[in-house]
Amino acid sequence: MNVIQTKLEGVIVIEPKLFGDQRGFFVESYNQRRYEENGILDTFVQDNHSRSAKGVLRGLHFQKQKPQGKLIQVTHGEVFDVAVDVNPKSKTFSQWVGVKLNSANHTQVYIPPGYAHGFVVLSESADFHYKCTEFYDPADETGIIWNDETTMP
Repeated sequence: MNVIQTKLEGVIVIEPKLFGDQRGFFVESYNQRRYEENGILDTFVQDNHSRSAKGVLRGLHFQKQKPQGKLIQVTHGEVFDVAVDVNPKSKTFSQWVGVKLNSANHTQVYIPPGYAHGFVVLSESADFHYKCTEFYDPADETGIIWNDETTMP
């Protein structure tokens, strides 16, 4: 697998090794040992799967007291995925990175706890899978509007 560091500390893009032929393909979507070797030491406690239609925007969400790290992949369709640094003490506060994730390239993104996250669906529909390092707590969730440059938590 190929691991690409982004400008945001701990946010990495993962290009897993894809084995394909005329019958189809095989990809190892998670291997704890291999991910630990690349700095992802978190324990994942919850897996989620959502399906959204073209143009649906989800996010930018995060949990304040119980932040979630996420390992993200798209298994059908294509999305533009975004992580935003919401830590006011960080040198990259309010900066963001975005990457296209789709079922053709199987690229993943790891977003550690402490970042806001969101995506918009580019294809007719998309299936979005992600592993979380913390359980979802709706009372702890908050968000920022995607296009407001002045509103940060």
